[in-house]
Amino acid sequence: MYRSVSRMTSWAGRCGAFTGLATQHASRSCARPVPHYPRCSGVRFSMSSAASTELAQAPAPAFHAYLDFKAIQRDPTSLVENCRRRGASADPERVAALYGQFLELQQAADRVRAERNQNSAQMKAKLGAEERAALVAVGRRLKGELEGLQGRLVSLEAALQVEGQRLPNATHPASPVGGEGAERLLRSVGTPPAFAFPLRDHVELAAHLDLVDFAAGSTVAGPKFYYLKHEAALLEQALVAHALRALVAAGFVPHATPDLVREHVFERCGFQPRAANTQVYSVEGAGLCLAGTAEIPLAGLHMDAVLEEDQLPLRLAGVGHCFRTEAGAAGAAGRGLYRVHQFTKVEAFVLCTPEQSEALHEELLELEVGLFAGLGLHFKVLDMPSGDLGAPAYRKYDVEAWMPGLGRYGEISSASNCTDYQARRLNIRYRPRLEEAVGLGTRRAQGTRFVHTLNATGCAVPRMLVAILENFQQEDGSVVIPPALRPYMMGLEVIRPRKEALREAARAGGP
Repeated sequence: MYRSVSRMTSWAGRCGAFTGLATQHASRSCARPVPHYPRCSGVRFSMSSAASTELAQAPAPAFHAYLDFKAIQRDPTSLVENCRRRGASADPERVAALYGQFLELQQAADRVRAERNQNSAQMKAKLGAEERAALVAVGRRLKGELEGLQGRLVSLEAALQVEGQRLPNATHPASPVGGEGAERLLRSVGTPPAFAFPLRDHVELAAHLDLVDFAAGSTVAGPKFYYLKHEAALLEQALVAHALRALVAAGFVPHATPDLVREHVFERCGFQPRAANTQVYSVEGAGLCLAGTAEIPLAGLHMDAVLEEDQLPLRLAGVGHCFRTEAGAAGAAGRGLYRVHQFTKVEAFVLCTPEQSEALHEELLELEVGLFAGLGLHFKVLDMPSGDLGAPAYRKYDVEAWMPGLGRYGEISSASNCTDYQARRLNIRYRPRLEEAVGLGTRRAQGTRFVHTLNATGCAVPRMLVAILENFQQEDGSVVIPPALRPYMMGLEVIRPRKEALREAARAGGP
């Protein structure tokens, strides 16, 4: 499950693998030639005792990421600026320095290994007892020296992986720079509904229509859990079906995903299940976490795989339960269903070539726009700023719907292009298609390349329920069901208070 650090002693410099810190690096071949390091000119490598102690105490990485340390070392300054703009605490200069130390240490080990081989070759000659004893002593010294260097290499590689894995993705040059409030409005779709009566928010409407039991959810599972009842339970299924239908029609393969995922898969996707303010629920002692989004099990589906270019783009749709601690979330902004610990979500996930990812990002956004416009919602599309991007995202679009009962817009969806950030951690590659025919045979493109990954929300049920209840409420407290969802609602067109609903169901002969 977890890669042993001792198995990582030959990865550095192999394949130009990168964190995604520059789009142009993503398109490079990732063939893995045996590394060659220049010899030191007779100078032995030395490391301070403090530095050695620090490396020895460094935590072992949970997995091996194929990071392009050469590129990081070549231009750490721009990466420092990228971290500053994103509010990331990673230290590219430390990564570059560690890589420099790694190369020096590797060169020192190579030199000692060469001396040891030369010493062994000399022992094959006819030697006197005194000469042989001297060479044996040299051999023992070199063996001990090499073992010490190799031990420090293992520790240095571990530190290099840990620090390198903290680096965020690059940021799209068109993404706004800044934090909250710096997002750019790309478009506004629809118009806000006009109401001639006092509005209720979704919590009041849910109580009036007996749709959600927050009290029982809190008693059984704790605060921010809930039961969906009656038409709300049907609406959940209708929203999932509505989203899946659109995604399948667009070529996405539907999946029902696991709710539990191994911890290291979370980390490979760019999430931090062990961080102090983590949003992830962990199963103690099991190495498992509850999925916060179907993106994670969908990303893990092709972990350590090599795909053929003709398979790409690979479009996946996942229906899963999402679990989030919502650490630090409190107040009116999280009232009712808006911010909860568990919910159902439909997720779109794409694996593609680097050349396809930007166009597919726009395609995912258009799918989202079509889904929400088809429900009759008013919403805006935002290009999110650098400070709002999670570590994996190169660029992210958010969709925020008008929620009149809350009196504000609320996020209902996002679409992110993660370039090769996740693929380099999950080790998902593809083999370029045949380039040309040569005589009776064929010639392949050299090596493999990392795929790009993208994700988008097709439907996050609680936020959609908030938007539907508040936008389609009527003066009498009923809620009109959007026409696009009615085929999945067992003939219902309006959600009415319970007594009226029961009378209407009796007239229709329904349940």
